[in-house]
Amino acid sequence: MQFQVLSVVLWPRDSAHKPRIVEFAPGCVNVITGASKTGKTAIVPIIDYCMGAEKCAIPVETIRNCTSWFGVVVQTTRGQLLLARREPGVQKSTSDMFVIEAERVVVPDVITEKNTTADAVKHRLDELAGLSLLDFDFEGLGSGFKGRPSFRDLMAFVFQPQNIVANPDVFFYKADTYEHREKLKTIFPYVLKAVTPQTLAAQHELETVRRELLRKDRELTNLRRVSERWIADLQAWVSRGRELGLVTVAVPAGATRAQLVAVLRDAVGRRPEISMNSGQVEAAVQELNALVEEDSRVAARLSVLRRRYGEMERLRKTGDSYGAALQVQRDRLALARWLRSLSASEGACPVCEGPLGDPHPTLDDLCVALDAVEKEAVAIREVPVSFERESQRVKEEIGQATEQLKALSIRISALQSHSKSANEQKFRNDAASRYVGGLEQALLTHDAVDSDSELAQEVADLRERQAALQQQLSAAGSKGRLDRALGKVAALAGQLVPKLDAERPNDPVSLSLPDLTVQVHGLDRIDYLWEIGSGANWLSYHVAYSLALQWFFQSEGSSPVPSFLVYDQPSQVYFPQRIAGKGGSDAELDPHLRDEDAAAVRKVFETMAFVVAELKGGLQAIVLDHAGADVWGGVVGVHLVDEWRQGIKLIPRAWLAGASEPETA
Repeated sequence: MQFQVLSVVLWPRDSAHKPRIVEFAPGCVNVITGASKTGKTAIVPIIDYCMGAEKCAIPVETIRNCTSWFGVVVQTTRGQLLLARREPGVQKSTSDMFVIEAERVVVPDVITEKNTTADAVKHRLDELAGLSLLDFDFEGLGSGFKGRPSFRDLMAFVFQPQNIVANPDVFFYKADTYEHREKLKTIFPYVLKAVTPQTLAAQHELETVRRELLRKDRELTNLRRVSERWIADLQAWVSRGRELGLVTVAVPAGATRAQLVAVLRDAVGRRPEISMNSGQVEAAVQELNALVEEDSRVAARLSVLRRRYGEMERLRKTGDSYGAALQVQRDRLALARWLRSLSASEGACPVCEGPLGDPHPTLDDLCVALDAVEKEAVAIREVPVSFERESQRVKEEIGQATEQLKALSIRISALQSHSKSANEQKFRNDAASRYVGGLEQALLTHDAVDSDSELAQEVADLRERQAALQQQLSAAGSKGRLDRALGKVAALAGQLVPKLDAERPNDPVSLSLPDLTVQVHGLDRIDYLWEIGSGANWLSYHVAYSLALQWFFQSEGSSPVPSFLVYDQPSQVYFPQRIAGKGGSDAELDPHLRDEDAAAVRKVFETMAFVVAELKGGLQAIVLDHAGADVWGGVVGVHLVDEWRQGIKLIPRAWLAGASEPETA
């Protein structure tokens, strides 16, 4: 997901001052270096708070006392987005937010009031990420850890704050709490694309089919259990019918079930006439009319639902076809951008190897058309995932309406049959009436348990649908896809560990999802991160695996995970005193150790820059650190955002000392 930080903005409580804007470059390693207590660490909670965090973790006192609103400007596939949130005061947080969404955002000098809420912003971010609206609670148990994935869950992959970046016990942001840890375990297969929105929908449908099959199979079993006594009951019905004169044919002693049923059906057709008063007929007619009207309403609703479902399926196919057509256009137009880049870089002609002249104006027109096609392709890919949920809902409503029609049909048929029989003939006496009524119900029971009955057919259809869904989910191979995805991430991390200051650079590594930590595979044992000593090792594996996960996310395409990483104080394990300014003079430190540690920290920056370069601008890293340019200077792809030393801090001095102080501090 293209989602990179362009700037962090702080609006002062005193509107006479301009907002404090810290700008970042997309697609590179951004560094804010400086001394302690300058506000570097506050960048992480500011970004997190503006992206919908439940609590405001921005440091109190100076920063929050001087600031009225916090904001962040991000670049997305649809343009730029300003997310600003009010300073909560004595509250833990506030839902007041101010949002601007545009091709290019202009940061306002003052925010006077909110224009949205934190919940609305989180919903919008869920849409931008293309997250499914279906949850993981397939059995309907209502577990909070099985809820739908959200943008807030993805923050575990983008922040490595100071207390996490070299922590042997906690690997992911906020995974030190039980709630976040369990939710992260749930969504991990989803973010690794082992579980897709389509498989989620299929699993939900499978659970619905299972419940319906269990209910109808139980009904059918009960009816068939009753039918085991049916032969004796049929013979008793025949004997009673002969007494009433309704059975006139001879029945052999060893008559089969089919023969007995045929005799009884003939008896039902031969029942005598009975009298029926006009009041009874009128009541039956009124009830029948009411049922027919309700049947018409349900049938009309079912017709609308079926038409809607058909239109949704056609829309889905049309969208796929249109997306494929846009991809063909993009592939054809991409040649223009390549030719223009050759001219811009004064490269040689790929055909004749001669010099290239000025690009023809037509190339610019083709590149403009390519940009338009790419934007349209992005919009097509970001069709709201709620489409899957709506399709599932319509299918369920179709099933409900069908069941309702069947129930109405049974009642109408029974009433019509009863009224017609009452008008066509009269029973000879009350005993014959009761006999025929009971016999009809018994024959209906026989029809229900017959192998080709409607209920048996419904059970068979449900079994067939269940088998098809199980085969579909088995073919999807969620477990196999998860293992393959974890294997790819492990391979990427395996490329990065040797570039860092790890004691076991050549030992394979893997991610344990049950424990949410890294495992290092030795010759005769597997060691968890907390079993390996040294802060340098912990830092190396945190950096390697956080980069490897982002490398995987951004390489796979259409990942919901934002394409930026924030590291706070990665050098702390090497320079806890010298860089922080808490130790003695440089002369009091071992110069060899200092150079060795500086080289180890430089490897961290080089590794970040390597992955960012491999992703060609698809990933942004933000590093907040004491280490200065003497450590990471000259690393290609590293961009100095600002240096906060000698009085320069996140909060300008003018906000504290008055307008006479320079606001550039």
